[in-house]
Amino acid sequence: MKNEKLRPFRPQPSLDRLGPAGRLLITAAAAFVMTMTALMATPIAALAQLPGTENGEWRYLGGDAGHTRSSTLDQINAGNFEDLEVDWIWKSDNFGPNLDYFSRSTPIYADGLLYTVATPRRQVIAIDPDTGETIWAFREPETVRFLRSPRRSYGKGVAYAEVNGRGVIYITTPGFFLWALDAKTGRPLEDWGSPIPLDGFDQTGGVDLVPQLLDGWGQWERWDEGPYDPNYGVPRELGMVTSSAPPIVVNGVVVVLVGHQPSYGQTRIENIPGDIMGYDAATGEFLWKFHVIPRPGEFGHETWLNDAWEWSGDMSSWAPASADPELGLVYIVTNASTVQSYTGHRPGDNLFGGSLLALDVQTGERVWHYQIHRSDQWNYDLPTAPILMDLTVDGVDIPAVIQNTKQGLVFAFNRATGEPIWPIEDREVMQTQVPGNYTSPRQPYPTRPEPVDRIVIDGLTDEFVIDYTPELFAEAKIILSQYNIGGLYVPSLPYEHENNFLNNLGCQGGGNIIYHPPVADPTTGMFFASHQRSCSAPGFMEPTGGVDRDNPNYAVPAANGATPNYTPTTGTTVAAWAPGRFGGLPTIDGLRLWKPMENQLTAYQMNTGDKSWSLPVGQTSERIQTHERLQGVDIPNSGGAGWSIQMVMGDLLVQARALSWGTTQVRPDAPLELHARDKYTGEILGSIPLPAPAQYGMMTYMHEGKQYVVVQIGSVQTEFPGALVAYTLP
Repeated sequence: MKNEKLRPFRPQPSLDRLGPAGRLLITAAAAFVMTMTALMATPIAALAQLPGTENGEWRYLGGDAGHTRSSTLDQINAGNFEDLEVDWIWKSDNFGPNLDYFSRSTPIYADGLLYTVATPRRQVIAIDPDTGETIWAFREPETVRFLRSPRRSYGKGVAYAEVNGRGVIYITTPGFFLWALDAKTGRPLEDWGSPIPLDGFDQTGGVDLVPQLLDGWGQWERWDEGPYDPNYGVPRELGMVTSSAPPIVVNGVVVVLVGHQPSYGQTRIENIPGDIMGYDAATGEFLWKFHVIPRPGEFGHETWLNDAWEWSGDMSSWAPASADPELGLVYIVTNASTVQSYTGHRPGDNLFGGSLLALDVQTGERVWHYQIHRSDQWNYDLPTAPILMDLTVDGVDIPAVIQNTKQGLVFAFNRATGEPIWPIEDREVMQTQVPGNYTSPRQPYPTRPEPVDRIVIDGLTDEFVIDYTPELFAEAKIILSQYNIGGLYVPSLPYEHENNFLNNLGCQGGGNIIYHPPVADPTTGMFFASHQRSCSAPGFMEPTGGVDRDNPNYAVPAANGATPNYTPTTGTTVAAWAPGRFGGLPTIDGLRLWKPMENQLTAYQMNTGDKSWSLPVGQTSERIQTHERLQGVDIPNSGGAGWSIQMVMGDLLVQARALSWGTTQVRPDAPLELHARDKYTGEILGSIPLPAPAQYGMMTYMHEGKQYVVVQIGSVQTEFPGALVAYTLP
């Protein structure tokens, strides 16, 4: 509901009686008060913003190089937000099927054009920012490695840079090729990269990234089943590789990120490591490669026991990167290595898995790192880009990097040195009981800021148990007495165990925030994160017997159009244990054992590390409100369906609910609206309708004196399975 009390100051009709001089005096006084209020709320030293949004542009996926998803544009403000009208809608389904997934690509705006990617083919599209018309499109020819790509539908966008006075678009494709395209024409750059020996491929403007990734890797060095085939890429028996996030261009270097088949869907213990590579932006020349799994003599090699560094792989960089061009550093986050449910084949803390990396962009050398979780077996990969902004903490100016996690923890570091801004404690965590498995004995917990949801500290304690009625609380406590309650790092048990409890139970407070990335405001030091609460008893582990469990969706297509080969040829060795029978938790007549927090939006003042506000987004589901055991009970609002997505724009936090994904039904309790919120309180100041549910992200830009707000929308239940909608003032 809109809060009229928080609408901006507007002269009332009674002021007309004061005359021009009186109105001018009151207006000046009001402006002075508003300016002083803003200055008191905003530390002077924290006003800097990294490059990318100057002159009304949005040159990076996250707006600026610090991935804050923030712009200082204020032509659209609280006073006129509800006057916004749909200016144009661009539909991505015109370029091919979406496979029920809308692209996560947030457009960029640079030098007068919008750029995005569309459909699982990740075609690059240039769009007229004034009319929404398509200017040009680039589509890579089809290869077997494209068909094998496990993440075709999840391209998050493109990178842009000016090279020798020329705008260039860079894209990493699902087949793991890097392209450099002329920003005005979409044509591959001449005299760039190296020829790709495949039919239909331009022989300039591209780079096959796989050979350089394979170079020096022991499994490939020992491969004797034939020469490298650029149509297939990485041999299926050795692994697979793709990309999810776009590259990032920093100081003339294109930094390429890597993706794989998700580790939670694997039982094979081998895969190719997702080493991070740098290329010359002007020529496409290979510059460097950073080994995410350290080799002998390299920092962190000792964290890989059992010689696992030789064959263990994966270690993707799924999330986008951010950068500080002045420091010459690029910031990248990683996931775990192969098999995230069992790590007995790779004991040790496994650097650089689950880590925030700061690399020298010219050399690829590690400047600093922090391992946010060790030896991951919970699918706790770091899903969002590091956020960079300058802070003033206890009177000291700090160039900061902030990392949000699936667990619901918020880490903050000096981005130049890697020193934590506030202390981080190593705490003992629950240990595995699966024979041969490994769990790190301790995991890091920030002491400040506090988690987005305090349930992640101690788990499902009485504070969080459902207590809407005394009867529900008593029944929940009886059920919970049968579980071993832990915090974030709760390992799976073997199916046949001899404990006096049914299963372990843990909770997290962030959720899969890859769908709803956090944002920040560099001008105030505020940080905004959407999250939800979940608790679970993990699935039980069972021996694999050495038999691989392959996903046929990623099988090798057979030759000559024959039926695809679904034979699991995914490696020579298999993890000893894999998830078997699901654990799960019972409910009480359909009610969960914990008080729900379905869709919550929380703001921090990062100059102090304090929470500024936290509120539910949407309304508690009708299923709970009308539940027969809750009739007449005053239930706190737990938020509605979907998740919250947002960006900072001037003095506003522009926000919407992403209400569906794929074939999920649009909920009747979830109106399709875009909101303008007060970023200091979270209160809604204005709303406008959306033509379809929002998805993943939004951006804003200024074109020929007019500000636009572009929102990603999409649902297969509407006429817009995937689209961009642009709003402007009339």
